[in-house]
Amino acid sequence: MSTPTSFEWTELDRRTVDTVRVLAMDSVQKVGNGHPGTAMSLAPAATLLFQKHLRHDPSDAKWAGRDRFVLSPGHSSLTLYIQLYLSGYGLELADLQSFRTWGSLTPGHPEHGHTTGVETTTGPLGQGLANAVGMAMAARFERGLFDPDAAAGESPFDHRIYCFASDGDLEEGVTSEASSIAGTQKLGNLVVIYDDNHISIEGDTKVAFTEDVLARYEAYGWHTQSVEFTSPNGYDEDVESLHQAVLAAEAETGRPSIIRLRTIIGWPAPKLQNTGKAHGSALGEAEVAATKQVLGFDPEQHFEVADEVLAHARAVAERGAAAHREWNTGYEAWRAANPQRAADFDRISRRELPTGWDAKLPSFAAGTEVATRKASEAAIQAIAEQLPEFWGGSADLAESNNTTIKGGLSFLPYTEEGGEFGGSSPYGRILHFGIREHAMGSILNGIVLHGNTRPFGGTFLVFSDYMRPAVRLASLMHVPATYVWTHDSIGLGEDGPTHQPVEHYAALRAIPGFQFVRPGDANETVAAWKATIEQDGPVGLALTRQNLPVFDRDALGTPVGVAEGVKRGGYVLADASAGAPQVILIGTGSEVQLALAARESLEASGVPTRVVSMPCVEWFDAQDAGYRESVLPAAVKARVAVEAGVGQSWYRFTGDAGRVVSLEHFGASAAYQKLFTEFGITAEAVEAAARDSLAAVAG
Repeated sequence: MSTPTSFEWTELDRRTVDTVRVLAMDSVQKVGNGHPGTAMSLAPAATLLFQKHLRHDPSDAKWAGRDRFVLSPGHSSLTLYIQLYLSGYGLELADLQSFRTWGSLTPGHPEHGHTTGVETTTGPLGQGLANAVGMAMAARFERGLFDPDAAAGESPFDHRIYCFASDGDLEEGVTSEASSIAGTQKLGNLVVIYDDNHISIEGDTKVAFTEDVLARYEAYGWHTQSVEFTSPNGYDEDVESLHQAVLAAEAETGRPSIIRLRTIIGWPAPKLQNTGKAHGSALGEAEVAATKQVLGFDPEQHFEVADEVLAHARAVAERGAAAHREWNTGYEAWRAANPQRAADFDRISRRELPTGWDAKLPSFAAGTEVATRKASEAAIQAIAEQLPEFWGGSADLAESNNTTIKGGLSFLPYTEEGGEFGGSSPYGRILHFGIREHAMGSILNGIVLHGNTRPFGGTFLVFSDYMRPAVRLASLMHVPATYVWTHDSIGLGEDGPTHQPVEHYAALRAIPGFQFVRPGDANETVAAWKATIEQDGPVGLALTRQNLPVFDRDALGTPVGVAEGVKRGGYVLADASAGAPQVILIGTGSEVQLALAARESLEASGVPTRVVSMPCVEWFDAQDAGYRESVLPAAVKARVAVEAGVGQSWYRFTGDAGRVVSLEHFGASAAYQKLFTEFGITAEAVEAAARDSLAAVAG
């Protein structure tokens, strides 16, 4: 959808904007709660963007060539919903009338996968802008994957990411992190419109937010502009100024762009405009009626949309369809000229894996010792060889996380040879997030949501705390982001309690829809990567710094292959040597070896003992009841779970008579062997707990 350089803003455009304001007021007033003010003040900007600038086709919300729009201030969800309704994405007036109610398509904050046209779930401030940065990075990588040689602006994979941001978004630290990365990456395909209305829930933002935002963004390396939307007698001139600013931002391809848009929240409500009350509550019947009179609407009418306004707004569908047809011409020419890349695009866009993609996954010899982070590194190399869409990196910890794709080149806006990573390219596969874990998590979400690539990001497990808001949203959206979290326990040793995760296992397992995987040896690690690639949803791989023994599954008589066992989340690693087990030992991560050592002692003393390796509680829970019973038979009440962290996750598996060998306090600075001994995370402790559990069962 080409953007006209000459500007025409008709009476119907004005009436459309006023209709948006009325719908925002009425939607909030009907339900009795919500955020009308920003939707009212952003009505001209949103209408201008959807009607004149955004390349989109309401008949195909998943069109690969579309521009993306992200509403970072998700509390102003009506800003997006009303445009989706007016553009013809499937929302109807009844959906606006059921705003924020049970079962509606218009929940309080936009939800990806719930409402057609919503590109990402926003609400926690800052996340949307950081997602938009990820989308812009993904757009560049996708172009390099499928059409690297096309001239600038001539590829079917060239498109833009537009984002609305608020004062609140720019106060959140995650946007500072992400915006700094965007400047470093020179993301010229990213346009942010910053709604500077000076109002938040606590009133005037001068009490907490007085910085020069554009100066900050200039320092990040962004293209900056400022537009005033404060005309007291209409906004024709203001809208044209914004139109010209957006054109200038679109023309700036060497830097990301931010446009400061000075607005009056709640305009033109006579009493509540420019107040905190307009931000987050219904205006009240009297104020709504008075505002309608100012706008020339009937105060007695609710959800009033003139036929000519709706027809005018929905004409964008034909403009979008025409842009889609034009795009298809270039796309088909690209397919004809690039049959192999087109075949790759088809496979990748369907999220399919090539036949035999896993044939070169490594395996590790029994009896050796390998840190699971090193096993992960080998798996990453094998996956990268087979999946060109696979890329990722680390929050400045690549050497510790072992996340570098060898030969992949750094993803940077310039081409350079040499250096620590072998060189760089705008289309490189090695991501450098810097020491910005929160932004990394949010950017990964944006990359996945953009589509057509498979990203991963690494840091130490203890710093997953910095990522948690993004991990939670990945789980809410069910997006397949992958986190490589190394140094997964007190096993990292001398760095001490600041770096030793203790409560993190339980905390991450508590996130609904999140899949936390703690493999017990090198081969389980490879199997965990395989399972991660083959399924959907976010996965966190918790990996050791220290070497772990590679289990001899033949000698142990493991009844299932390691790939199958790990994929199921939990499996019998070593069964009782004679008959049914009297006690079951459940281990995960580096503590599986302790369960095996305890089994050896118990078996030697005549206690039939089963060891269950459970790398992923969530995958195990997803199995059918029959499988779960075969691994953890209800008749066996004597059980022990062992993990070097808070034991909260395990009591439902051990039951009343069971015992949990865990760590209910922070760690210390010492060699890891000393820490495990001093804190009682040992094979002897597991054996003692097993005997205690057996005694409890015997009564």
